[in-house]
Amino acid sequence: QVQLMESGGGSVQVGGSLILSCTASGDTHANYCMGWFRQAPGEEREGIVAFDSDGTTTYADSVKGRFTISEANAKNTLYLQMNSLQPEDTGMYYCAADTLTPVMTGSQALRGHLYNYWGQGIQVTVSS
Repeated sequence: QVQLMESGGGSVQVGGSLILSCTASGDTHANYCMGWFRQAPGEEREGIVAFDSDGTTTYADSVKGRFTISEANAKNTLYLQMNSLQPEDTGMYYCAADTLTPVMTGSQALRGHLYNYWGQGIQVTVSS
């Protein structure tokens, strides 16, 4: 079992920045991939960035150049630095971990259905 908890969300004005954190606990040694996903009201969940099973980062085009993923403590802590935030970045942000797929690379790492552990999510609101 892996437990994930996000923190750091909140409200920010257009062009502002936020840092999200995700703390993982439990059987984290089995984590193959970890990533960040988001879901806007009325929209499908979107994978935005992840460390794939090779440790390579993959970014969705919607956040490339603005968001940066990083990790600490052997991925027991995951960060998401979000810069130049726009209203379309508003939504619930989720941290996720995969312990079932040994090889998941590139865009596969942004497919939420391949992840089996999820945090509760944290709200990010960007207002103009």
